[in-house]
Amino acid sequence: MLAKLFGESQDLALLLGRLILGVIFVAHGYQKLFVLGVDNVGKFFEGVGIPAPLFFAWVVSLVELFGGIAVILGVLTRWAALGLAIIMVVATLTVKLPVGLIAPPSKGAGYELDLALLGLALVLLLVGPGRASLEKGLLGKEL
Repeated sequence: MLAKLFGESQDLALLLGRLILGVIFVAHGYQKLFVLGVDNVGKFFEGVGIPAPLFFAWVVSLVELFGGIAVILGVLTRWAALGLAIIMVVATLTVKLPVGLIAPPSKGAGYELDLALLGLALVLLLVGPGRASLEKGLLGKEL
């Protein structure tokens, strides 16, 4: 009985983690595509030294939006989580690391949120979406 209860708790935890991670990345991808504009994101990327800034602005914006949707639905979850994890590593190293884990009041944001999002993406990458996903629910397996 305890094993069954733990399994159900694990699936619930993975579902909640997928929903939280997915909503955050959908919001960020949407913001880059439809509020800030990809050209402005590219200019920011250029300012922090990312090569091919407009190309990567498009890549990041689309991976955040569609990767977030995929994670929420539980479709191609490990692949989407990998893309989101890469984005968080690059964001942390290029923008947030110099600021510190917790930023001083006048320095913007530290990398604490980035680290938490990276950790959650890595959990989904390593463990998968759980049973409450379209992959497992409709196909009976992960894609």
